[in-house]
Amino acid sequence: MKKFCTRFKNSILMILAACLYVGGFIALFGFLGIDHRQVRVLSRTSVIMSLAYFTLTYLLMKVYGGYEVGRKHRYQVRLSLALMLFFTDIAVYMVFLIMNTNDANNRVFQIVSLEWLLAAFVVQQVLVFIWVRIGDMFYKWVVPPRKTLVVVHDLDSKDNVERVIRSCGARFVISEVISYKDEDIKAKIRHADSVFFYDIPAEPKHTLIEYCYKHLTSVYCNPDIPDILTMSSDEIMFGDLPFLAKEFGGMTMEQRIVKRLMDIFVSAVCLIISSPLLLIAAIMIKLDDGGPVFFKQRRATIRGRVFEIYKFRTMKVNVENKSVSKDDDRITKAGKFLRKYRLDELPQLINIIHGDMCLVGPRPEMIENVNEYERELPEFRYRLRMKAGLTGLAQVVGRYNTSSRDKLVLDLMYIENFSILLDIKLLLQTFLVLFKAEDSTEGFN
Repeated sequence: MKKFCTRFKNSILMILAACLYVGGFIALFGFLGIDHRQVRVLSRTSVIMSLAYFTLTYLLMKVYGGYEVGRKHRYQVRLSLALMLFFTDIAVYMVFLIMNTNDANNRVFQIVSLEWLLAAFVVQQVLVFIWVRIGDMFYKWVVPPRKTLVVVHDLDSKDNVERVIRSCGARFVISEVISYKDEDIKAKIRHADSVFFYDIPAEPKHTLIEYCYKHLTSVYCNPDIPDILTMSSDEIMFGDLPFLAKEFGGMTMEQRIVKRLMDIFVSAVCLIISSPLLLIAAIMIKLDDGGPVFFKQRRATIRGRVFEIYKFRTMKVNVENKSVSKDDDRITKAGKFLRKYRLDELPQLINIIHGDMCLVGPRPEMIENVNEYERELPEFRYRLRMKAGLTGLAQVVGRYNTSSRDKLVLDLMYIENFSILLDIKLLLQTFLVLFKAEDSTEGFN
């Protein structure tokens, strides 16, 4: 039985995923259909709602990831599926309300059966919890833990790399972390199922990857700048010679116009929707210590241009201006809450409307940090080729204390793969940050 399941594990996981998505569909349509016959029978309303449900489910899977049990931690999978179903339910419910506005039902648009929408979402989350548990147990049953070797440039980065790999669950079992200069490295590679390379110089890295390929050992490689450029290159054949082509021209004028219009529209809508939160945050800061509500700081954006960023003040008045460290006593009680849920970032929507920033882009660093990072890593200035952003790849997947090198890699991956669709994807993925607040706002050591 196990041998059969191992052979067809991908098909079985696909069936489990299909059962989950269909179960979510039945829950939503079943509850809404209690008071509305047109939802539970074959009708124009039910057909259009069904098309909307499965289309949105597919598109949001591309944004948040789908039923990726075994390959991600259970919490990450549940959170991704929860957000996917939440936005799908809201969109399908809006379609239902529009279709329900007619002479036969409601002559004017109105909110109905909201309680059934909430009930459906609760049932869906129960299904997600159970199905992710079943899928994760099945994956671990048929896929044995992979003996993993980690190769690093500097053993000081050992703890950080181990933390990231272990966050994937039980898929990888780290047998050893070694330097790329280890004399027995090839023998250790031969005895590993997977090898992770982190921050290895180009020449030895290419040699070791070829050795892994020779012995069919799986490779996970942290990219450097040439790797990022290769990832975003086009394959072109000149006669019988293959080339990888990459043109460094930046955004087109059409992309600039669309991106700017999207920045203005989304920021204005977000300011209106979040206005109650802005008021509550301002009251919290005033009640805490009576100091000023807003905090301004000089930051760097495109081509090194300096601007003043607006944030809610989260630190005590007249303290030293430097990056936050763990257990930083400069942070106020209100500030801890605001930073945890990123509410201190909301005033930056004003910067976006003004044109200093955009919604998606490299994080605007403090001037002091930029100068320090560029001394250690001259390539850090490359991230200033695009206007700074409120959110972005480094903000979504990274943490406050992510190293300068890794921030650069993430920002360059975004810059060199830029598209409006990628911006929309990262905007939707930003909701994930709110649920990993402790990790994403952790200060430097």
